[in-house]
Amino acid sequence: MASLSEIIGPLDADQRQPLYQQLQRALRDAIEQRVWGPDDALPAERDLADELAISRITVRKALDGLVGEGLLTRRQGAGTFVAGRVEKNFSKLTSFSEDMIARGRKPHSEWLSRAKGTVTPEECLMLGLSPGSAVYRFDRIRFADGAPMALEHSTVAGYCLPSLEMVGDSLYAALEKGGSRPMRALQRLRAVLFDAEQAALLGVKPGDAGLLIERRGFLKNGQPVEVTRSWYRGDAYDFVAELSAGA
Repeated sequence: MASLSEIIGPLDADQRQPLYQQLQRALRDAIEQRVWGPDDALPAERDLADELAISRITVRKALDGLVGEGLLTRRQGAGTFVAGRVEKNFSKLTSFSEDMIARGRKPHSEWLSRAKGTVTPEECLMLGLSPGSAVYRFDRIRFADGAPMALEHSTVAGYCLPSLEMVGDSLYAALEKGGSRPMRALQRLRAVLFDAEQAALLGVKPGDAGLLIERRGFLKNGQPVEVTRSWYRGDAYDFVAELSAGA
């Protein structure tokens, strides 16, 4: 592989563009050109700073920006890596946390809101509930290795959970403890463009492409228990499904 200085190219402190932005652009270009591929480790911050004759603060600021864009991820004790696109199997009913853990990534959630309320007319139809029934609503940002990956808005029938506090990083884990984990689901996928609020939460630009999944989960007996809408970053996800020919 070429040396760091050959990959990055010259950085010029006299340019109008700050050094950290020049480094960001050079690293972004190298990733897009597959000089470093998905899950490849980047050189240590100290090595980047020494070879390019810039400060570690400049290097850290450049890397922070690329982590925020989802191009890089940091793994505690291991370093900085090129983010790999996540393949989500569209034919298997798994949670976000399960998907990330299966890929060796660390999931966590940031709550936007969680509340107990009364079912709306639309939720009555979607969840098969009577007017006045209780539901739980969960709004959160989903992260993998510290990078925002998706916005998730879920409504769950009130009888499925004893309390809001029962739900941690995985809603499905909480539902499983309560004996109400969905066994099958209907999902619809469509392309969307992020609005300004969604873009700010996910660290992307307004108008960037995203993927919206609308899911309704059912118990084994066919009773619907959850309605979830998830907005995934289009630059971080690929959805795959196994297909077979009919008999």
